Amino acid sequence: MTTTKRNYIFDFDSTLTRVEALDVLAEITLEKNPNKNEIIQEIIDITNLGIDGEISFTESLDRRIKLLKANKVDLLKLITNLKKQVSSSIERNKEFFELYTDDIYVISCGFKEFIDPIVSEYNIPSERVFANTFVYGDEGKIIGFDAKNPLSKHNGKIQCLKDMNLVGEIQVIGDGYSDYVTREAGVADKFFAYTENVSRAKTTQNADYIAPNLDEFLYINDLTRNISYPKNRIKILLLENVHSDAFEKLSKDGFSVETVSKSLSEEELIEKIKDVHVLGIRSKTNVTQKVVDAAEKLMVVSAFCIGTKQINLEACKEKGIVVFNAPYSNTRSVVELAIGEIIMLMRSVFQRSTEIHNGQWRKTAEGSREVRGKKLGIVGYGNIGSQLSILAEALGMDVYYYDVEDKLALGNATKLDTLKELLAISDVVSLHVDDNAANKNFFGEKEISQMKDGAHLVNLSRGFVVDIPALVVALKNGKLAGTAVDVYPEEPRKNGEFYTELKGIHNVILTPHVGGSTEEAQRDIADFVPNKIMAYINSGNTVDAVNFPNIRLPRQTDAHRFLHIHKNKSGVMAKINEILAQYDLNITGQYLSTDPKVGYVITDLDKEYNKEVIDKLRNIEGTIKFRVLY
Repeated sequence: MTTTKRNYIFDFDSTLTRVEALDVLAEITLEKNPNKNEIIQEIIDITNLGIDGEISFTESLDRRIKLLKANKVDLLKLITNLKKQVSSSIERNKEFFELYTDDIYVISCGFKEFIDPIVSEYNIPSERVFANTFVYGDEGKIIGFDAKNPLSKHNGKIQCLKDMNLVGEIQVIGDGYSDYVTREAGVADKFFAYTENVSRAKTTQNADYIAPNLDEFLYINDLTRNISYPKNRIKILLLENVHSDAFEKLSKDGFSVETVSKSLSEEELIEKIKDVHVLGIRSKTNVTQKVVDAAEKLMVVSAFCIGTKQINLEACKEKGIVVFNAPYSNTRSVVELAIGEIIMLMRSVFQRSTEIHNGQWRKTAEGSREVRGKKLGIVGYGNIGSQLSILAEALGMDVYYYDVEDKLALGNATKLDTLKELLAISDVVSLHVDDNAANKNFFGEKEISQMKDGAHLVNLSRGFVVDIPALVVALKNGKLAGTAVDVYPEEPRKNGEFYTELKGIHNVILTPHVGGSTEEAQRDIADFVPNKIMAYINSGNTVDAVNFPNIRLPRQTDAHRFLHIHKNKSGVMAKINEILAQYDLNITGQYLSTDPKVGYVITDLDKEYNKEVIDKLRNIEGTIKFRVLY
């Protein structure tokens, strides 16, 4: 902790609270006024003109009070409202205000009548609150303000600070230009532009520091804080046009988030990832060994899709980088497309539609069949395959499935022991296998030959699963009546020209990997994946990680949490506990999970501890990553 005498001067409106108090008061006093919205907007405009120094503060204050038409009794409602509007990072760092109460002041161009009751709950007494006061007329009507108070005048904060004659360093924290000018005038040593609630260009461009929240201010000053590392310093990079809800959710939690609409090449990603803590991708960006080696700060890779083949999972694991995906969020979208394509193939809809587009009328029942009573063979009975089973059965299809793992049948579906058996009886075969490299050309000439003559094939799983040349032959010689393909062995990194050997063949439905691309699915993924990111960054939870030991942790309360990732070798856990014992630390909880390569141990401790222990734990042989949460 610092030994230098420091004085911390806080603004009130849009700093300690999320709002401008007089704007809120206007909402109260003008509630029944038919011109309420116009008057409130005028008040807001006048407020901003004063904050930015475009008009004198005295003029700003006088004009607003005349528009308010407020009464003393209205202040009670205002205070009740403001107590609910304290800035989030101020609320969570209440301990700072308790520990440094003698060094904290509020200087505001607002009014003591409503500021005192709010800040008193943060251990700031009235004598350290410098603000304006109202002047009242008959029956408590607010008719003006004390014009002798320096804070009612232009640059009043400068004069106020001079009059206070504080000893030591003076740091001013506020959102407005009137806060900045204290630094410009030389009465403040440092100015922090506070942007948690509003960011004003005229204020931030001249600031010594920009503080998106109180956590950043406390971190810079190495002061007591609720969060060990400000979230605004954690950089998240989202590629490939990830749904905007992900950006909003992660930004709202305090992280610095950058979005890029396209995928990046290995070279581009290596250059971009050096300062990134969390990477979010879809299916086109490859996280290779070289990318992982260049990622000095990377903690998380999140796939906003089901597959993780594009990520070197082992390289991530060995560097302590946790990988998450979205195994369930787009399941329904894929299933609905499969159902639609099965119906269109069986009815030759795509073929008839193409004929109409080409100016031909060909009404015929030839090759057009109902799906009711037909046999659907599902290869891969996971999340998608099993849900497809339910919907297909509801359409009247007889469902059979094959999976290399033992899967419980849903509804009336029938499990078959061999792929050959399933192919021999199915009118339609739908592939839903995973991205295991061993599945390359899993479905080729041999498997196609085992299918019924005139059957249909649907592939919405992985592009490398089907031998495309063999499929082309089977379509052209009539072995198969049709196919629907959504995934390809090689797919372009961005939208543009594309060629496949399947192009132009009758009764072939081709789509550009859109199985999971619905607005609903992308929105669900943009909710699910950020939750996993936040759970790991904020608390250490690794539930649903695809490359890492899974640990579900209890809520962290009034404790520090040590997160230690290490190579799974004998003696590491013993060494951790030996060091904790050496420093006489009180452990309130400890959790361990391992896999053959990596161990992950979380230790919760009382808040007071010797900081030397951190270096000791970091230097244990076999340590991959170590961080502290509180």
